[in-house]
Amino acid sequence: MTPNKHGLHCQIVDCTVRDGGLVNNWDFSVEFVQDLYESLNEAGVEYMEIGYKNSPKLLKSDGSEGPWRFLDDAFLRKVIPNKKRTKLSALVDIGRVDEADILPREESMLDLIRVACYARDTEKAVELVKLFHDRGYETTINIMALSNVMDNELNESLALIQDSPVDYVYVVDSYGSLDPDDFRYLIEKFRRTVKNKKLGVHTHNNLQLAFANSLVASQMGVELLDSSVYGMGRAAGNTPTELLLARLNKPEYNVRPVLGMIEKHMLKLREKEEWGYLIPDMVTGMLDEHPRSAMGWRASDKRDRFTEFYDKMTTPETFHK
Repeated sequence: MTPNKHGLHCQIVDCTVRDGGLVNNWDFSVEFVQDLYESLNEAGVEYMEIGYKNSPKLLKSDGSEGPWRFLDDAFLRKVIPNKKRTKLSALVDIGRVDEADILPREESMLDLIRVACYARDTEKAVELVKLFHDRGYETTINIMALSNVMDNELNESLALIQDSPVDYVYVVDSYGSLDPDDFRYLIEKFRRTVKNKKLGVHTHNNLQLAFANSLVASQMGVELLDSSVYGMGRAAGNTPTELLLARLNKPEYNVRPVLGMIEKHMLKLREKEEWGYLIPDMVTGMLDEHPRSAMGWRASDKRDRFTEFYDKMTTPETFHK
């Protein structure tokens, strides 16, 4: 296979802190996040998603989460005192963000705010996007669990998005169940329906297809590719940032600083926390199911009883969504 010649339009959104935080309850040290920012900046990565901008009072926080779960602007200024080329992003969930907590962009450390929603909540997502857009931010709408969305419902969502001021619309493979043909179909559909929007993709690696799906998206002209260093993300994890840096044909990309980050921080973290391709995650991906059941199984004393998990998930009377 020849090197990908279609990566020049792509930008990487590294989600290590935000999606990886779902693995370790956002328990990253300030040093880890500062080193990650420096390495991503040196590597030429365009965006670093530094956490969630949700509001603790709307999520009934128990106080055990790391600070990246509920980002505070004053705290961020201390963490990244000298912002460089790499922009900062945060994700919000519908119903979990107090709009009063979002400063105007000129007063904030953040450049990009991404709104995650299920298709049924697209109208609420569009309202939030209008607000963030008016405050000066770049914006995305990330429609989650697309593999479970009926075509007519998706058409309604995309029609609402087409009329909104959002900059990017995301194809999100929440369950890691989609393959390159599915991505081609969805990207073509999004291109036809939201003609004046740029696109992004967010992949999970349950079926070992996250990177392949990202490459397909790149070849089809998708602008934003989500990834995480060493693949660290919920359950099976995401497309590894280092693979995109190595494979996309952008002269400003340099994989070496990210290898240094893996060497310094990720190897130790991987001994303590679990993520990446694992058989229970493969089973939920194959069945197009939410990974929570696989994560629960891996946290139990039956963690390596793969056939029992498979039988439980595929037996009608015990099958659960």
